[in-house]
Amino acid sequence: MYKKTQLDNGLKVVTYNMPRMQSVALGIWIKVGSRYEADESRGIAHYLEHLLFKGSKKYSCHKIKESIEGVGGSLNGFTTEELSCYMVKLPSCYLSLSLNILSDMVLNPDLLPKELEKERTVILEEIKMYKDQPQNYVHELLDELLWPKQPLGQGILGTYEVISKIQKDQILRFHREFYAPNNIIISAAGLLDHKQLVKSVGKIFLSSKEKKINSFLAAQEKQKQPQLRVFHKDTEQTHLALGFHGFKRGHPQRHVLGILHTILGANMSSRLFNELREKRGLAYEIGTQVRCFYDTGVFLVHAGIDNNRVIVALNIILKELKKIKDKMVNNNEFRRAKEFYLGQLMLALEDTMDHMLWIGETTATLDKTYSFEDIVKEVGKIKKDDIRMVAKQIFKDSKLNLALIGPLKDKEGSIYNRLHID
Repeated sequence: MYKKTQLDNGLKVVTYNMPRMQSVALGIWIKVGSRYEADESRGIAHYLEHLLFKGSKKYSCHKIKESIEGVGGSLNGFTTEELSCYMVKLPSCYLSLSLNILSDMVLNPDLLPKELEKERTVILEEIKMYKDQPQNYVHELLDELLWPKQPLGQGILGTYEVISKIQKDQILRFHREFYAPNNIIISAAGLLDHKQLVKSVGKIFLSSKEKKINSFLAAQEKQKQPQLRVFHKDTEQTHLALGFHGFKRGHPQRHVLGILHTILGANMSSRLFNELREKRGLAYEIGTQVRCFYDTGVFLVHAGIDNNRVIVALNIILKELKKIKDKMVNNNEFRRAKEFYLGQLMLALEDTMDHMLWIGETTATLDKTYSFEDIVKEVGKIKKDDIRMVAKQIFKDSKLNLALIGPLKDKEGSIYNRLHID
């Protein structure tokens, strides 16, 4: 079903042929993100991602955009804590064109001084914009609680002070160190030929030499009691992010955690949505999320709450988390959650871009490529009691962290006193 080839220099190519499609999605993944950065270069992985779109040895910034968009395609990139990705989706007949452009961006970025300075200004504005959006910034505050003074607890964008000082020689060193073939995965999904793609990739990356595998600082979790961080801001509503240390990537119970997430806050029929929004009108936005890394993870609840009813909403959230620890879910809710979990994945995998991201990320992080049938089998083994056991494992006072942004002066004590779930 999936085809995977590793070149002599360590670069991996993984593909999924979707013969009924007319499009193809291609991604070049670099196994580097913000947790690999030194203190003096926080944000450099994201900075470099921006700069790669500003031109390469063969293609100018305008030529990159015009070549892809001029044939009806789309071009993008992103940086996470552990990965950087450059991706396109376009008509399948232009796969060779997209590979040539993306690979030259990755291997031969221009890094012109004038572009470096322009993107520095852009990223500094991005940092300011992010801090002006409390629904986003509250997650950064939560990360600082979960992993204090650690790379995972520091923002992907970096800080204003560090980005202002990063120089071209630092970026060049970072590129040489991490953008090596044994640190690269190329994934593609859509109408394609695996052998032909591997042949083309081999020619392009022929001169690239394997380098040592880079490492990151392992996450430290020394928390023993609930933690609270309040950022006072005159907002129209209070933004909440409640997080518990969770499972790492590939954990045997990762799908159990996914079902737990579905039951609590993944959709409009979830418990938290019903209790906070439908029944009481306490929030417009309320949900849960699961984030996984190589060696750790987090289960979080996020919400925008009426400023005057924060404590009421928090009590309900904690009550629902305790309830799922103490009582077995009923058969109907359990069945619906499993069907939703699998149904969402199935629908996503019908899209060439989502399928490319699916196989690219798992290959880059776990060196595995799961099929939909693999997931169906694993989810089919989950029992109702597994949900309760995982909830008991994660929802503990010693794992609880709460970040809030809003006009909450003189309320910290009252809020902290309610941070109990055991």
